Amino acid sequence: MKTTDPVAPANLSAITNGAGAAAILSAGIGSFALALLAVAADKSTAIKSILVFYKPTGALSGVTTTAILIWLLTWGILELRWRKKSVALGPVGVVAFVLLGLSFLLTFPPIADLL
Repeated sequence: MKTTDPVAPANLSAITNGAGAAAILSAGIGSFALALLAVAADKSTAIKSILVFYKPTGALSGVTTTAILIWLLTWGILELRWRKKSVALGPVGVVAFVLLGLSFLLTFPPIADLL
């Protein structure tokens, strides 16, 4: 008598990882956007004035709001493109962690002051 596990999927090759890859890569892109916007607002008075969405917090309100919008938009686009695909997670993870590392460097004051 052959029994099957009701929890396990019938066809393992049908499992995709595109949604997870989209989330990982968009997080790296969002964190890099946050760091880039923060440095840009710090160095440019024109960008700083554009990014003031709420006066008591200054440019920080625009920096964080814009970075969150970039993150969500990127996640949505990648999710739509990759949701039914299997994506190579190695390169996606490397790119995401490189972007995260660059984000940390850009928000580190001695590095940001060099720019």
